[in-house]
Amino acid sequence: MNLDPVARPKSAEPWARTTARARLMQITASVVPILIAAASWFVGGLEPIVAILFVLLPLLLVSVGTVGFLLKGKRGIPDALLIVMTIFLGTFVMVLLMSVVWSLIDAGFRALSPQFILQNNTYVTPTDSLEFGGVGHAILGTLLVVGLSTIITVPLGLATGVYLTETRSGGRGFVRVILQAMAGLPSVVAGLFVYSMLIVTGVTQYAGWLGALALVPLMLPTVSRVTEESLKLVPQELRNGALGLGASAWKAFFQVTLPAAKSGVVTAILLGVARVVGETAPLLLTVFPIAGTNLNLLSGGMATLPTYIYRFVALGFDTSIARAWGAALVLMILVGILFGLARYVSRPKSLKKKKVKR
Repeated sequence: MNLDPVARPKSAEPWARTTARARLMQITASVVPILIAAASWFVGGLEPIVAILFVLLPLLLVSVGTVGFLLKGKRGIPDALLIVMTIFLGTFVMVLLMSVVWSLIDAGFRALSPQFILQNNTYVTPTDSLEFGGVGHAILGTLLVVGLSTIITVPLGLATGVYLTETRSGGRGFVRVILQAMAGLPSVVAGLFVYSMLIVTGVTQYAGWLGALALVPLMLPTVSRVTEESLKLVPQELRNGALGLGASAWKAFFQVTLPAAKSGVVTAILLGVARVVGETAPLLLTVFPIAGTNLNLLSGGMATLPTYIYRFVALGFDTSIARAWGAALVLMILVGILFGLARYVSRPKSLKKKKVKR
């Protein structure tokens, strides 16, 4: 008996069964509507969005659906329409996203400079030149407020995720319902709750720690649920193997399960930070924005990037709006740096060793 492996036949590949006629029909059905929509835009004078939604999309649906019917019969029509809508909507969303990012870079880069990153806005008016003042105090305030919120939320979120996956308690359903309710909580409600409980009652005054406290219920559901799903993805065989070798339940978790879910846990923290780093409403109600630098989270007002952006956009001057664009770009860069550092830390050790050897 010959036990040598048999090579996979090339004809088994779906793309290998496509004929030249089918390719020509598919290309024609895609290119012709694009040309007609382009002609209606440049020659007919239609607005780009009108040409895309009311000329290109209907023509694509008709032409690609017709080709699907000719090639595969009735079952080819829904397949073709699904492909068109998926590609069209994916491209449409990507174009919108790239346009927003490009607008942010284009408008924000005009205000970007070393002094804009390092200075605060003490003695700077909204109409002053961009050569004076900056977002240095807002960057520090954002890092302090979000950092304190992360320090409070991450242990709670990880503990909740562990409770939901590693225990068989009857209260898990109730905890999931609470997390689901918190996930739908409007951010302004979280700020109003802290404001009414601690500021209106006279317990304390505006301070940075109140802003961090208002961000906790917004961040906690994301960290908890993503941590739970990450721990669920760890194969049960790893847990059973550790327990079979004599490890206790907590050692099996900390030495086997948690390291295996490390990247997922880091992702949970990143998503939690991304959820709150741009929140404005809770901070407007709990942290009084100031023009100077304040590093004390326990007392006094404190500037953050979201409140800085809101304040200068509301002023309405050209220079103040330019400062707001610059602050928005700085916020995006700051989030990118934090994500990059977290991803680098969460990489497997084998990848780090390979890069060091190279």
